[in-house]
Amino acid sequence: MVIRLGSAKIRRKARHRGIDYSYLFMRPDGRQPSEIARLVEAGVIRPVIDQAFPFTEAPAALDRSASGRA
Repeated sequence: MVIRLGSAKIRRKARHRGIDYSYLFMRPDGRQPSEIARLVEAGVIRPVIDQAFPFTEAPAALDRSASGRA
């Protein structure tokens, strides 16, 4: 319930743009990452890469992510 309330704004924006949006909870068993990889390779999921950072700039990447832009 908390996540549903917290995601109301982004879900509303997605719905307005005709985008199906949902959270994905990961389990540490490896099956979900494999399924995600299969869906990406099949073109069902299309990741959007806003900006790439080298590992040495991890703090800047985290700042960008925390800003809500990525």
